[in-house]
Amino acid sequence: MAAIHEAEMKKAFPEHDTSSDEHVADGIHDGLQFPSEEERLSLRRVSDTIPWAAYLIAIVEMAERFSYYGSTVVFTNFIQQPLPDGSNTGAGGADGQSGALGRGLQTSTGLTTFYQFWAYLTPILGGYLADTYWGRYNTICVAIGVAFIGHIVLIVSAIPSVVVHSNNSLAAFIIGMLITGLGTGLFKSNISTLIAEQYKRRKLFVVTTKDGERVIVDPTYTVSRMYMYFYLFTNIGALIGQITMTYAEKASIYVGFYLAFTLPTVVFLICPVVMFLGRNYYNRTPPTGSVTITAFRLWLFASGGRWSWNPFRTWKNMKADDFWENAKPSKQQTRPHWMSFDDQWVDEVRRGIKACGVFVWYPIYWLSYNQLNNNLTSQAATMSTHGLPNDILSNLDPLALIIFIPIFDAFLYPALKRMHINFSALKKITAGFATGAAAMVWASVVQHYIYKTSPCGDQANSLDCEAVSPLNVWIQTGSYVLIAFSEIFASITGLEYAFTKAPKNMRSLVMAMYLVTNAFGAALSEAFLPLLVDPLLTWNYGAVAIIAAVGGTAFWISIRKLDAQEDQLNNLAEGHMVTPGSTDREKV
Repeated sequence: MAAIHEAEMKKAFPEHDTSSDEHVADGIHDGLQFPSEEERLSLRRVSDTIPWAAYLIAIVEMAERFSYYGSTVVFTNFIQQPLPDGSNTGAGGADGQSGALGRGLQTSTGLTTFYQFWAYLTPILGGYLADTYWGRYNTICVAIGVAFIGHIVLIVSAIPSVVVHSNNSLAAFIIGMLITGLGTGLFKSNISTLIAEQYKRRKLFVVTTKDGERVIVDPTYTVSRMYMYFYLFTNIGALIGQITMTYAEKASIYVGFYLAFTLPTVVFLICPVVMFLGRNYYNRTPPTGSVTITAFRLWLFASGGRWSWNPFRTWKNMKADDFWENAKPSKQQTRPHWMSFDDQWVDEVRRGIKACGVFVWYPIYWLSYNQLNNNLTSQAATMSTHGLPNDILSNLDPLALIIFIPIFDAFLYPALKRMHINFSALKKITAGFATGAAAMVWASVVQHYIYKTSPCGDQANSLDCEAVSPLNVWIQTGSYVLIAFSEIFASITGLEYAFTKAPKNMRSLVMAMYLVTNAFGAALSEAFLPLLVDPLLTWNYGAVAIIAAVGGTAFWISIRKLDAQEDQLNNLAEGHMVTPGSTDREKV
């Protein structure tokens, strides 16, 4: 019966019948030379050329990140610090401390952490709308409109006539955060998927270099490079936005936070312009209906008969080797009406769910990363800045990324490949946990010496403390550089992993599942609010370092077997299904 059904599937989907020819003509891979099994194992792998349309999308991301970070970099001071005497703009002048609402460190960290949680929770909605109804391009356009409205509300919260009334300003500010965060979420789940979709090849092929070396062009490596440079553009936007806006809030008694919120809004207008100009050049994947529900039905079908009152037995049954195999259409004597897909699509869903299992560990990583723009900014305010704004130091992170991303891409990663060291995606993520933990160790040591040298002792963050530690603020550099390394290893690789492991018609949703881990990381950070008071800040950084180190170790132990299957998972054949409400075959 299974053989008969397999024959029926091949008849229904003839373009997927690879029994006679693994590489059928598709207009994308025509004329290429594909590697033998021996060549797969022996030849060095390289990336392909990045399509120019991807750079246009990266420019959109750069402008959006300028507006996002250009605004959020001043959130901490806007909320935490009081309005300077005689100011109705919040500007601190050449030597003063900029501020507006005067709500303290805990409220500042609580609100900025909530904003991060909200901005990274809403990608789930963006991913669902794109995959199911609107498509990625249209969803991004809607997101840009929503975020623009949010930016306008933020400007209103900081104009002089509003900011002098603390409660009114706070209310408008929170509304602006909610609207902007919604737009950001709709945008983030789709822009990072759209850029990788500009590269259409999905199969390994062999080329000969100018030096006469035969190498394998690996689409996974190409996607990895695309995300490296996508992240580079992201941090160029973040760096310019943060530096510009940090000085805008401090520039003079006449220029303050309203300018720091207005300039990012102006730059943000680049986004709709570039999206419109490139509309006919982007590779745009149309929505395919509610395949998420189909995938959920598949999981329920596969889990049938595997539940038990014994949790251990249930877990063992769900992890069994035949869990997905027995749910494939070719194994069914009577196929349910909703099973409008082939065996390969089941394999893709299995791979996507495994990727989501990897993402479960990410909130622990984000816990260390999230110290960047909140607590480390406040830590800088308790040291000698020598005239620098305290929130300027956070720019060491994007600056380090701009410097080291090309170094990693041009030297480190190719050197590892030449030495046949398989620094796989999951190994990179593990390294991200380790460097994130090291960054927090550095911050904990710095905090210890702040308490030791501050005139206010272990009350260095008190609003009543008007003196600062003689320690030079630049000793924070180690924390920022180590966090940048952790982003290259964990954050960039997470984008790559989400794209390459998701079924084609669920890419935005799986990308959203990766991004939402940042929201859970922010929620986890909220649990540390009781430690964000003097004299417990040393314990805050130390505890985060320990959690990141232990979490990274547990992460590797749990996924080391999956790491061995990396190449196999990357080279799965694409599945086919009939989308809801259609009789046409869709390659997904």
